[in-house]
Amino acid sequence: MNFDIVRLVDRPDLKETAAQWFHEKWGIPREAYLESMEACLAQKGAVPQWYLAMECGQIIGGMGVIENDFHDRKDLAPNVCAVYTEAEKRGRGVAGALLDAVCKDMDASGVSTLYLLTDHTSFYERYGWEFLCMVQGDGEAQMSRMYVHRMDSAQR
Repeated sequence: MNFDIVRLVDRPDLKETAAQWFHEKWGIPREAYLESMEACLAQKGAVPQWYLAMECGQIIGGMGVIENDFHDRKDLAPNVCAVYTEAEKRGRGVAGALLDAVCKDMDASGVSTLYLLTDHTSFYERYGWEFLCMVQGDGEAQMSRMYVHRMDSAQR
């Protein structure tokens, strides 16, 4: 499969398209994504950031990095969020490539630990993430799994 990983900061022209794409996948208001993406483009820090997997000019996957992915553990930050790969592209390394690119980019920006809230039980372990604890998602009846990924650039 031939696709590219794109950082929104490198392709600000994709902001509107990306916000609409994430909105369609997660049902979160498009304006919320636009607000975060505008903050990403306006600031010089590591967070927030947005990433896209692109194939033939189309978004086939994406994820972001925000301070808190709507859970009660505000101390576990920043969070990888909105992880999604188009159904017909799954099983082809898209999510793994995105996760790898995000971790490397965050590490290069001085962020050595990332967190991720999910209901998946084994997917993220394949990519070096470790189960940390259960956390309460905002407005959720059930607890969700919190994963952690620690980068050690000294060992690379």
